[in-house]
Amino acid sequence: MIKADERQLLHKYLLLELAVKSLQIDYKKTEQFKMKIVFLPLMDSLLKDLRQEHFNLKRELAQQHIRVVGWQPVDEYFSDVQVATAGNDVVLRYANQALKSQVEKLLINHIRVALE
Repeated sequence: MIKADERQLLHKYLLLELAVKSLQIDYKKTEQFKMKIVFLPLMDSLLKDLRQEHFNLKRELAQQHIRVVGWQPVDEYFSDVQVATAGNDVVLRYANQALKSQVEKLLINHIRVALE
């Protein structure tokens, strides 16, 4: 069973994982921009910060004996995340659109902080 505080950490970890993957895909496209010299340093910095935060959360979850086993798409609207815990395995269902919106908010907040 996952406690509420552990689930919050897990949720943030999942958002960071999705954010990093999305930025890595977009990075390749950004390399094709005419003004890539403007955008690439911003993306490098953002990726570095997100990876570090992702790594720290992964370590914190590992100390609590929690790890993500895998993602399984259910249909075009939902995905299941398999999570291994010290007690037993848990499957959490997420709405894909909600995850996308939350990842966008996470990225916007990180960019806003970086620009301040």
